[in-house]
This record gives sequence, structure tokens and C-alpha cells, in this order.
Amino acid sequence: MLLEILTPEKKLYSGEVYGIQLPGVDGSFEVLDRHAPLIAALGKGKMKVLKDKTQASHYTINGGFVEVLNNKATVLVEGAVAV
Repeated sequence: MLLEILTPEKKLYSGEVYGIQLPGVDGSFEVLDRHAPLIAALGKGKMKVLKDKTQASHYTINGGFVEVLNNKATVLVEGAVAV
């Protein structure tokens, strides 16, 4: 799955990933390869990018939105900091 993480200032990440774990406004959820189309609001919290089954990177985000369509996830956030 292709993942793009965008802030108003810059593109934070772009590349192929195994999946992502996101802090939704009603609780955390996970998006994996070939996920059904989805649009969801994100709250403040930790986002985990699963590069493969053994490697992951972590970000703290300040809320935003995620769109999943055609095996591509676009995460639009107000602000994000790599942890």
C-alpha cells in the first residue's frame, strides 16, 4: 500500500508500507494492504507506520483526516512529529 503523510507545510512521508495504525476520534484503528475505501477523522495521538512486519516508525499527530482509496492511504494532519 502506498502511504503519504502530508502537513500544511510539507510532505512528511511517502512510500510503500505494510499498514498504519491511527488514532481515530472514536478510538484507534488499523489500515492494512488492500483495505476497503475509507475516510475518517483523526484525533490527537500516536500514529504507527508499519514499513513491514518487523519495522515500524512512530509519529505524534495533532488530528486530521485519512483517506484510503485504490490501495493508497493519504493522511492529512495539522502537525506531526517523528518519535
